[in-house]
Amino acid sequence: MSRNLLVRTAVAAIFGPLIIWIGYRAGWWLFGMVFLFATLGMLEFLWAERFRLSEAAFWLALVAQVAVLTVTSAAGYYQTRLTPVEWYASAGGLMMVAFFIISGMVLVTGGESAREMFWKHARLLWGVAYLGLLYPTVYLLGELEPSAPYIFLGGDCLLFLFGILWVGDTAAMGVGKWIGRHKLAPAVSPGKTIEGFLAGIAGALLVGLLMIFWRFQSLDWLHVLALAFGCSIFGQLGDLVESMWKRSLGLKDSSAIIPGHGGVLDRFDSLLFAAPFMFWYLNFVFLT
Repeated sequence: MSRNLLVRTAVAAIFGPLIIWIGYRAGWWLFGMVFLFATLGMLEFLWAERFRLSEAAFWLALVAQVAVLTVTSAAGYYQTRLTPVEWYASAGGLMMVAFFIISGMVLVTGGESAREMFWKHARLLWGVAYLGLLYPTVYLLGELEPSAPYIFLGGDCLLFLFGILWVGDTAAMGVGKWIGRHKLAPAVSPGKTIEGFLAGIAGALLVGLLMIFWRFQSLDWLHVLALAFGCSIFGQLGDLVESMWKRSLGLKDSSAIIPGHGGVLDRFDSLLFAAPFMFWYLNFVFLT
């Protein structure tokens, strides 16, 4: 076993159970973890995009990410007349519009060419939406309680979600290296194969079957398998979206902050697409 794989395994063995434990604690514990990951991810994004600490756009984007994350997450903590979905959509949408306008006005006064200013504006908007709008769904999932209209615990949802992503990722990597022949997205991630992609789905479905008999007995088995299938697809393609961003900058990893795993954006890229899918699916099924 290579040294990198040993380090990668050791880090996962230590922090994996801790993440699950925090997921079951929910509340401020969970929000703190989500806030930490999102903010570190935003710093990785800004540094990779070569925004300097002296630039107003750097601090504007960082503050906007924190504000969008905090306000949209508030739906899971404060009781309002709006449902979590309505609050998330309306608050997040309004804040992103505000950031679009304000950041545009700030950047347009810079000394770069019009092409460079537009490029910066578009990429900043992408980064704030990516981290500010997607991470809150992890917190909102963890805040679900087993009372009407829901019939499951938020901690179980996060256990299910992380299990799908971790088992699916392992299956996809193993099968892809073993029998992978057909490239899935060679321009973005040359190592990923269609065979590995299908193995990732199979691994997710196995996790779904386990959860049907273990934690989700009260949830219709078709919904559990649909969630497993959808989270696997969204998660694996979300991984490719983050890879697309890195390749556009010529990067291999977003940073080296997590030994053996790269950066926060590298480690949780699948989560940022799978969590919104699960959040919207559960709310669509149980609130309509």
